[in-house]
Amino acid sequence: MRKRIIYPLLVIVLTLSCPAFLYAQGDLPEVNDVPIDGGLSLLLAAGVGYGIKKARDNRKAKKDITPLDK
Repeated sequence: MRKRIIYPLLVIVLTLSCPAFLYAQGDLPEVNDVPIDGGLSLLLAAGVGYGIKKARDNRKAKKDITPLDK
């Protein structure tokens, strides 16, 4: 019973204390952000299109299967 309480409590405390450890380094020099360019957008669009195609193929395959007539 005690381990059920201690483990989640320990995970919560460590998770909430992580930002304090990350900011302990002080001010960081200004860093240039990486832009999301057209290449990444095209990959994302291709992934969505591929997922839609697979879903349609799966639905069509299920529709083509007919139960045996008795």
